[in-house]
Amino acid sequence: QVQLVESGGGSVQSGGSLRLSCETSRYTLNNYCMAWFRQAPGKEREGFATIDTEGSTSYADSVKGRFSISRDNDKNALYLQMNSLKDEDTAMYYCAADPVGLGTTKCFTAPTDARNYDYWGQGTQVTVSS
Repeated sequence: QVQLVESGGGSVQSGGSLRLSCETSRYTLNNYCMAWFRQAPGKEREGFATIDTEGSTSYADSVKGRFSISRDNDKNALYLQMNSLKDEDTAMYYCAADPVGLGTTKCFTAPTDARNYDYWGQGTQVTVSS
């Protein structure tokens, strides 16, 4: 029911930066745990960044120090700042949401499993090349 839309993907050189956005116009996100996932061909979805309802963040080792997740509840938006991009960052990137109050009382931290999230965006492709 929650509709999420990612944007901001594209093709960049290694070492470059991208900023991804995830937005909804139908629901407020203030009571949702949020996360960014990515999936490369032949691999499982990797939940590499999370942010809870209080703004606390967590990161998988693969992106720690390079990526930054943030949220703007007033704008119903989730963001991902990606710096120092590497070839291995090439993947389809998804935002995901897990409502608090329907079984979830505490948000997961990264790395997190895709099965923990109820709502997903359509994905945006990020391609990093040398």
